[in-house]
Formats: sequence, structure tokens, C-alpha cells
Amino acid sequence: MYLENIVFDAVDPRRVGRFWQELLGCVQLSDSAEGFETRLAIDGGPALDLCFQPVPEAPRDPVRLHLDLRGGPGRDAVVAAALELGAVRLDIGQGEVPWVVLGDPEANAFCVMEDRAAYSDTGPIAALPLDSADPDADAVFWSWLTGWAALPADARTLRHPSGRGPLLVLCPEPAAKAGAKNRMHLDLRLETGDDADEVAAGILARGGREMHPDWGELPWRIYQDPSGNEFCVLPAG
Repeated sequence: MYLENIVFDAVDPRRVGRFWQELLGCVQLSDSAEGFETRLAIDGGPALDLCFQPVPEAPRDPVRLHLDLRGGPGRDAVVAAALELGAVRLDIGQGEVPWVVLGDPEANAFCVMEDRAAYSDTGPIAALPLDSADPDADAVFWSWLTGWAALPADARTLRHPSGRGPLLVLCPEPAAKAGAKNRMHLDLRLETGDDADEVAAGILARGGREMHPDWGELPWRIYQDPSGNEFCVLPAG
């Protein structure tokens, strides 16, 4: 099982997907009524697909998962490129910080980060911060799910076994998860030989839960982590 997708709910998947494709230098995979999909391949590391699925109304706050982009010495150039593509500046109460907070064309907040040594081999997405009620416990949960390992100096930050690609960072949540579905979530993909029922049992044993929304027959299974963040487990393929 491995992390495959970063999924955005979007009223206009094509518009939002093209924004991120241009900003990150991704390669388009599909553009259809089912959504827009583009791939970010990290040299020597993982490939992550950014998927933009249609929803009838604009997603609601709060944002529990977002993207931190690598800025470093070129931070202002990344900010300028994002604004040129249709981003807007956001004030989410960040105060005086060394990074810049922006919103994509549907106001999904993201940050353009200052220089940090940990971001040297991440590619354009530096990190995937995910809100957590218990970051230490959830880091163990997500490490089991993804196969990513905790950094030696920070057990709440996970990295792909290659040592490349974005960091998955479990962050203390400012408020407990409410009833609304997260506007962004992650998808895992089973590998050949993985047993979906054994994976489901492992998720439940580690504090997650399976969800059964009335969305018709789907080829994947939907879960929440112990903090209520949704994720999907896709069949091998």
C-alpha cells in the first residue's frame, strides 16, 4: 500500500487543476466530467497525482490538510507566479511569519515557505500538513498506512523511504474535526497481494474507522483516521 493521490474537492476542477499543474510543473493525466488529474513526479522519489473532483458547492472551512510549497531563496518568485496564475493573498490569522499564505482559485489555503534544510529534496511541494488531535499517535498511524518513516529529529514528520518528496507533517489541530468532510484528502493504493479486508482490520485496530456514505457503488473504500480526517484506499491496479 502506498500514498498515491492528493484529492481536492472543486466546483471547477479544470480551473483549479490547471492552476496547480502550471504552478508545480505537473503532467496532465486526464480531464473529464469525473474530474481533472495531473501528476507530480519527484526525481528519485514518489509520484503523486493531484486529483480535482467535482462538488456542487464550494467546500467549507476549516482546512485540515493543505500544501506547503518550497520557496526558499526563490520564495518571492513562487509567490509572484502563483498570483499571476490566479492565486490571492489570504489572512488566516498567521501574523508575522516567514512564509506567505495564499489561496488558490477556490480559496484553498496554501503556504510558500521560507528556506529550511528539511526541504532540500522535496520537490515543489515541501510538505503536507495535516491537522491531528494527537500528532504523535497519528504519525504512527500514517507511517503504518504509507510506509513513510518518521524523521530522526521529529517523530511527527514522515518522509518517503527514498528520502525525497514532500513531508507529511502531523500538526496539532486548532479545533476538533467538525461534521463537514475535509475539502482535501489523501488516497492510498493497494499493491498486488494486499488484502483489502486485512488492511481494513489494521485501520480499525489502530483507531481509524470505515465510513459508508450513500454515494452508490464505489471501487474504493472510505475511512477516517483517528482524528476524523478522511482518506480512501483504492484497489490494486
